Amino acid sequence: MNRVDRLFGIVTLLQSRKYVSAERISEKFEISVRTVYRDIKAIGEAGIPVSFEPNKGYFIIPGYFTPPVSFTLEEANALLLSQTLIGGFGDRSVQSTFDSALTKIRAVLKQVDKEKVALLDQSIKLQLPERLTFEFEYLSKIQHAITEQTQIKISYLSLKDELLERIIEPIGLVFYAFSWHLIGYCHLRKDYRDFKVERIKDLRNSVTAFEITSHIPLGEYKLPVNY
Repeated sequence: MNRVDRLFGIVTLLQSRKYVSAERISEKFEISVRTVYRDIKAIGEAGIPVSFEPNKGYFIIPGYFTPPVSFTLEEANALLLSQTLIGGFGDRSVQSTFDSALTKIRAVLKQVDKEKVALLDQSIKLQLPERLTFEFEYLSKIQHAITEQTQIKISYLSLKDELLERIIEPIGLVFYAFSWHLIGYCHLRKDYRDFKVERIKDLRNSVTAFEITSHIPLGEYKLPVNY
């Protein structure tokens, strides 16, 4: 990668996160930390307002926008494949959102690349059993609650076919045993619980913030051993 492409890559990385450490940039672009410092200086001299916060990293000052990102054909093809996978493993809310995003990506491709992507679109198929057809529309709402750290209220069909009402503080989504599972803190049980998303009959986002300020990391929740 030449230096110009690397500088554009660093700017894109900075735009994609709130803070990025010099070590993260060094690892991503396989350069020394000293080179990172020189590149950040060059980006600033080019008029892009990069700032630094101790113990957090570099960031682009809010309010600054760069021209629309362009995509290579290989990147567009990878996203097209992702769209096929999301069509198979995502619910309707995620599928709709990703389709919208990919439409915007197609719009900035060169005409010749648009034609190649259209050809590839007709050449990819994902064949899945009917049990992996997710008709619910909850994943986007759950993701929103996770990022905003707000509680959700669910009506949940138990294994005994009882309709239960629960207030949950969601900490993550896990796909296992051919199903999506919501992992969250249940206020009724005062503990973390696993809710199979397809058993949720109604889900309502709220503006109520998490009561627990420091939840366990998702990786610490014990999933069933045999699934």
